[in-house]
Amino acid sequence: MKKSKYLLLLALTLVLSAFLAACGGGNSAQNNGGQGDTPPAGEGEPTGPQVLNVVDTAEIPTMDSVQGTDAVAFNVMNNVFEGLYRLGENDEVVEGVAKSHEVSEDGLTYTFTLREDSVWSNGEPVTANDFVFAWQRAVDPNSGSEYGPYMMNGKIKNATQVSAGELPLEELGVKAIDEYTLEVTLEQPVAYFESLMTFPTFFPQNQKFLEEQGDQYALEADTLIYNGPFTLDSWEHEVGWTMKKNADYWDAETVKLDEINVKVVKEVSTGVNLYTAQQIDISPGLTSDFVTQYKEDPDLISYLEPTIFWFKFNQTKNEALANVNIRKAISMGFNKQDMADYVLNNGSIPANYSVPVEFVQHPETGEDFREKNGDINAFDAEKAKEHWQKGLEELGMDAVTIEILGGDTETAKTMQEYLQNQLQENLPGLTIKLKEVPFAQRLDLDAAMDYDMQLAGWGPDYLDAISFSNLWITDGGNNKMGYSNEEYDKLLNDVMTTYANDPVKRFEAMQEAERILLEEDAAIAPIYQRGTTRLWKPYVQNVYRHNFGPDFSYKWAYISGK
Repeated sequence: MKKSKYLLLLALTLVLSAFLAACGGGNSAQNNGGQGDTPPAGEGEPTGPQVLNVVDTAEIPTMDSVQGTDAVAFNVMNNVFEGLYRLGENDEVVEGVAKSHEVSEDGLTYTFTLREDSVWSNGEPVTANDFVFAWQRAVDPNSGSEYGPYMMNGKIKNATQVSAGELPLEELGVKAIDEYTLEVTLEQPVAYFESLMTFPTFFPQNQKFLEEQGDQYALEADTLIYNGPFTLDSWEHEVGWTMKKNADYWDAETVKLDEINVKVVKEVSTGVNLYTAQQIDISPGLTSDFVTQYKEDPDLISYLEPTIFWFKFNQTKNEALANVNIRKAISMGFNKQDMADYVLNNGSIPANYSVPVEFVQHPETGEDFREKNGDINAFDAEKAKEHWQKGLEELGMDAVTIEILGGDTETAKTMQEYLQNQLQENLPGLTIKLKEVPFAQRLDLDAAMDYDMQLAGWGPDYLDAISFSNLWITDGGNNKMGYSNEEYDKLLNDVMTTYANDPVKRFEAMQEAERILLEEDAAIAPIYQRGTTRLWKPYVQNVYRHNFGPDFSYKWAYISGK
């Protein structure tokens, strides 16, 4: 297939789609001549002012851990709050508020012993009741939490019925045995439960403080209290925020950074300028032209993440997208390899799948999740045209107009133009309109299902393929596109119930679910698995980058040799 006439131009200017700031980390895909695939770690002792200056690509949508749904919020929450456990180096689950736990023989009851020296920044102790309150609030249908039901239903006992309003909050399987003993009862054994406890949705909340703040809770830095390594000292909306070391944190001795300053920077060029001017210590993810410009720079690092970007097809708003042949045509109708090689040029790879490569392996054979299904709906312009014509005939149309909802950053806009050009060039009669909005607004439009197609991304919340698979269950909190398949739902239900204690059947059921999602239904159109290339000052040590959940932990970070 002849390359788009726009490709060479785009190759000079494009683009990491940091606009979505999706969760996740990953293993190295390439090394562009710099330090390798991991940030600097453990070289030298802390020296000089312990101040870290970084950027993020969007405003924090919320600091209420019950309401959080995105990587920007989760990354901040991970550093100013703390759950039962937290992620340490190499994603090891380490102590948080809990110092130990016991598990019943049937794997259904976890009893956590909480440390007595964990306190909120207002001086009150963090107790078992703080977890009970927060978890109940997360599944309370009146709270409107998206992640509460998503993270707890089918895992925590009675969460499904409580979130549906069929049982009272008190029936949720979480109980304070005493002030420092928390008992959690599960619906069935959950293999990844300890890593789940590091996720912000499961963080505690102080009921008294929250109720005193009322509808102002979590809207400003001073309408929050903190129990993590840092506190949110200031928060200037749409501009940035500052985190400072929490002197009252139980493990404050480990925390070396005194201050972390975060600027909201939507343009990569601005971020690079700030980096070269010594105003920030870690750049945003670089676009293709900057990767080329700095390919010999020793500060350059590159890594592949288990984060996938895709088109979501809303089957309820646009008649054409309810047609499977139209969806298949779009899925096959754009060149993903060129996107990765020329447009992104940052370690990203084409994605023809919904569960990432190098993320999870078969429990017996050790084969990557990808081995069975391989690539599905890969770029094929001729097959795309065949599906397109068939879909138009079924619809009785000769032309279709579709709006793509995407980001408003400089890089996002340019990538969206590339996809627009590809689809219009390869699918005759298709007109693509672009709707480019700030990240928080995109989340609102997604929740309201007020879009045709949406450019979205997902990074795993815990180390298990189900973090991707259960996104597409009928009426699921993250589905938000009207997709429903009974066979898919049954497979996922079996994964969470019948196969809970059979790792092989469980794994293979999720592989079959992926095949149905993509091969049969083309419910989404995967685009690429994200690679990230950054400029990273070598004096920034021990920032732990995570493969799932929040992106970074700063608890162990320090400045050395600046």
